[in-house]
Amino acid sequence: MHSKTMLRIGAAAAVFAVLGVGAVVGQEKPDKYKLKVPGGLAFAEFRGYEDWAVVTIDHTDDLMKVILGNPLAMNAFRTDIPRNGKPFPDGAKLAKVEWRPKNSADAPYDIKVPDSVYDVDFMVKDSKRFPDSGGWGYAVFKFDAAIQAYAPGTMSHRPPQGNDAKCGAACHTIVQGKDFVFSEYPTR
Repeated sequence: MHSKTMLRIGAAAAVFAVLGVGAVVGQEKPDKYKLKVPGGLAFAEFRGYEDWAVVTIDHTDDLMKVILGNPLAMNAFRTDIPRNGKPFPDGAKLAKVEWRPKNSADAPYDIKVPDSVYDVDFMVKDSKRFPDSGGWGYAVFKFDAAIQAYAPGTMSHRPPQGNDAKCGAACHTIVQGKDFVFSEYPTR
């Protein structure tokens, strides 16, 4: 009787495990285009950012970064904005995608390549919406690799996402003379 009871418990556990996995697999991940940071800046405002042109690449010891620009931002960079002291036009948008790096499994030499997404950061120039932050609105969307989905950043995330779309302004004030944009458009 003891072995039959153990067999039943084992079978029940297996059924619950399969049902639990099915529930997780069957769960839809949140639609990133429905996300908003406090203050109203929405992921949907940056639809198509994945195909924008590359402004530049950056890295820290623990993150690889690519900075992308929409066509309006790219045209501004090509006319030497912000180095020429002129501001970006309203409607310019920048995206920064950050990844944790890993060693390439294929390259014949030591090279780092993107691994898991860390976050996506957005900036939009809109002087009417964001007059108190140099005309720029900011958003941070952290990536949760476990569920393969984005969520608005929080104050514990780096960079921190405060309680409005102007939170990035605090860090960007050190480049106020470059219209609050860190990224340089390098020679190609």
